[in-house]
Amino acid sequence: MPQSIHYEPTFAERYPVPLFAALLDLLLVIGAAYLAYYLRFGTSDMTGRYNSATLLTAVTVMVCLIMLGVYGSWRGRFFLRQLGLVYGAWGVAIGAILALSFFLKVSESYSRIWFGTTICIGIALCTVVRLGVFLFLRAARARGRNLKSVLLVGEGGAVADSLNHGRDLSEYGFRVAKSMPFERGEAWAEGMLQEVVATGAHEVWLCLPLKEGDALGQVLYALRHHTVEVRFFPDLGEIPLLNHKVSKIAGRYSLDLSCSPMDGPARIVKRLEDLVVGSLISLLILPVCLLIGLAIKLGSPGPVLFKQYRTGINGKKFKVYKFRSMVVHKETDGSVTQAARNDPRVTPLGAFLRRTSLDELPQFFNVLQGRMSIVGPRPHALAHNEYYKDLVESYMQRHKVKPGITGWAQVNGYRGETDTLQKMQKRVEHDLWYIDNWSLWLDLKIIFLTVFKGFIGKNAY
Repeated sequence: MPQSIHYEPTFAERYPVPLFAALLDLLLVIGAAYLAYYLRFGTSDMTGRYNSATLLTAVTVMVCLIMLGVYGSWRGRFFLRQLGLVYGAWGVAIGAILALSFFLKVSESYSRIWFGTTICIGIALCTVVRLGVFLFLRAARARGRNLKSVLLVGEGGAVADSLNHGRDLSEYGFRVAKSMPFERGEAWAEGMLQEVVATGAHEVWLCLPLKEGDALGQVLYALRHHTVEVRFFPDLGEIPLLNHKVSKIAGRYSLDLSCSPMDGPARIVKRLEDLVVGSLISLLILPVCLLIGLAIKLGSPGPVLFKQYRTGINGKKFKVYKFRSMVVHKETDGSVTQAARNDPRVTPLGAFLRRTSLDELPQFFNVLQGRMSIVGPRPHALAHNEYYKDLVESYMQRHKVKPGITGWAQVNGYRGETDTLQKMQKRVEHDLWYIDNWSLWLDLKIIFLTVFKGFIGKNAY
């Protein structure tokens, strides 16, 4: 007879927490609307049409939160990522309400101040409540409450060691009850079953190398009589990964090892960011660009702009625009020599432009063209790509996204001349980290850091 597992179910398993959370959000939005009405009109006696608008807003927000998966389990997920989903759902809801009011031609019947205040208060209340729940859960889990027990299979591997020792799993709602090595055979499977029963494990985590993939069937068959959840953490060793995730392709699950994050909604957000921010910056810098162009024309013979082919997204070539900072010259044998300290080719004005990154300003036109992004890996000369792609592992993966005017490497000090292989390796390492961790907030952070410390660098000659 198969042995049974007995464990105390968690709070979320006993009660419909997602339903409670959805109803709470509904009440928060309604409360925010009434508070906004009081602040706007000095009374809480809301009129009929405002009552209807309040209910419509609350239901729309709740539906958008449901559609974006906000009410899924928080266990094992980063809090900031969950908060990002909440803000994304609010953004969709606001857009839907505005579109509906436009098509129905009823926007003039409502106070814009009331609607804007409702949104601000509603988002603030949702944030505060979720932060309070997060802090409560973290405190409870630090005391050993609300944790799921895990039997970890595959001790000795890098993934297993990181789960055992490299991080505090209790913050994510788990605890490793016991870890055991993996072996083949019925005797080991029977021993694993005994450990599952003895520890009362909620889940079994398999931390196995891909070469042991055929053993998954053995483990799942051994656990066929139990409701314990089974998760597979493939141990990929030192294989460099990029935006790895699980996808469903042609009805089959795929473990994506190296893919661009700029897909689906992310691509739309990234392009809107470039268009909005890029257009605003282009208008602001236009007078500066005109003055720089005039100074270059008067300072030395030659064109105002320097154009050079660089490698863009997916390895496609494009022309990058910069203010000319050197005297007109011709490279030999198609090579590209990086500017060095006291380079005689650099004009006095060009030296200032390069130190302050003002020579990069014309690249905002590349951004508006859609060939570059404001934030991304800096585009290198074609000759440099050919040279470094065989020396730096995963070098060409930086071309899975559009190149940028500024980037994570630049605000971390890897800007300008890369005269050593180590400098290029660190730059690529930062570029790949950016691609793997991209978000709108990260882009805004990089833009902010660029304004204060990214324009002027010791390595820019």
